[in-house]
Amino acid sequence: MISKTKKRKIIKEVAIHDTDTGSPEVQISILTKRIEELSKHLKSNAKDNHSRRGLLSMVADRQAHMKYLEKKSPKRASALQKKLGLKK
Repeated sequence: MISKTKKRKIIKEVAIHDTDTGSPEVQISILTKRIEELSKHLKSNAKDNHSRRGLLSMVADRQAHMKYLEKKSPKRASALQKKLGLKK
């Protein structure tokens, strides 16, 4: 779970404008942070299959958002991938 302050910081880093909370960049960034935290959890709790299922769901959501962003604006997608350290 991401705290409110961490979430605000993530949104502030990638937001397109001041009140941006739903752009693909913001959604992908938040999902990436949640995926990282859940991956750490699963390294120490290998048998937690319920969380593993949630992780796979988040990864699929992030892929769908990335696909949408690449279709809409390849420049923004590649810039976001570099910023977050994601591979294509």
